[in-house]
Amino acid sequence: MGLTELFGAVFNLDHVGRYIHWGFIQLSVSNAIVIGLMIAIFIAALFLPFPGRRSRREGK
Repeated sequence: MGLTELFGAVFNLDHVGRYIHWGFIQLSVSNAIVIGLMIAIFIAALFLPFPGRRSRREGK
């Protein structure tokens, strides 16, 4: 059994895709999830401190 058959058994792609309609914007649900995760990671990167930042402040 090759990789194609293995992944074909795990992910059923034999169905109609689900889409989000918002005015003239049309996104598939999977793309909307990926975009949402990317935005969440970007916001977390803005507000979470860098790992070595605290030790540099104490050293001064």
